[in-house]
Amino acid sequence: MRMDTFVPGITEPSQTSDSDLWFVFNAGSLLVIGEGTTARVPCRRELEELGVAATRCRHYLGRLGERSCFTAAAEAPPQLPEHAQWQGLRRLFGRLDETVLTIAGRAIQVVEWDDTHRYCGRCGSPTALKHGERARVCPNCQLAGYPRLSPAVMGLVRRGPELLLARSPHFPEGMYSALAGFVEPGETLEQTLQREVREEVGVEITNLRYFDSQPWPFPHSLMIAFVADYVSGEIVPQPGEIEAAAWFGIDHLPRLPHPFSIARRLIDDTIASIAKAAP
Repeated sequence: MRMDTFVPGITEPSQTSDSDLWFVFNAGSLLVIGEGTTARVPCRRELEELGVAATRCRHYLGRLGERSCFTAAAEAPPQLPEHAQWQGLRRLFGRLDETVLTIAGRAIQVVEWDDTHRYCGRCGSPTALKHGERARVCPNCQLAGYPRLSPAVMGLVRRGPELLLARSPHFPEGMYSALAGFVEPGETLEQTLQREVREEVGVEITNLRYFDSQPWPFPHSLMIAFVADYVSGEIVPQPGEIEAAAWFGIDHLPRLPHPFSIARRLIDDTIASIAKAAP
């Protein structure tokens, strides 16, 4: 079956349609139409039928196939019928089409950026949208504000056929993942990962290999994933950051992140590589 491709855009087309998709948020939750165990984003016609006024922080996102995509924040959401719901994006993993979920991640970051950059951070003057760019500019001092993006690195550490996995106190019960942390000023991605692994579990690593990247809208990150090899050190979890950490063989793994996440793809790909190399 042919899958529609999303083509990002900034300039709104001259013509819109009742079938256009609307990614509408209220207090960080997305308006979706529930259909059993799945969900979908409403089109403009459905939005009007629900009586949702999506007029604040309104932006064009691009096209998904033949349908334009818009995002906005809802004003005082009305009482919704049972089939329409406000849902956090994490709760939509596995319910919303993955391409649509990725667009929703873009959408919430655009809405939150617009909502928090209404005034200039230098002189306090009201800002205005810049034509042709995703930016708000101060007419008084010309300071431009673009959507915030925080680079973060993730590293899956290997010790032969074993994987170093850890869990944060805020993870779902029993779930472990690769280590991760935000890039600090003046750091390379490689330096960040070495520092984070050292701080969080007391382990030294080497031979970092790039795996892939994924936009991660929790709240506004770009996750860059690596595989690395163990050098030395005993696991010592960082208090307050790491609840537990251990070496796991690929036949005795704990609960892992959702398949949509880059963490799970990183782990699955490394497991496959280890299994392929096994005698």
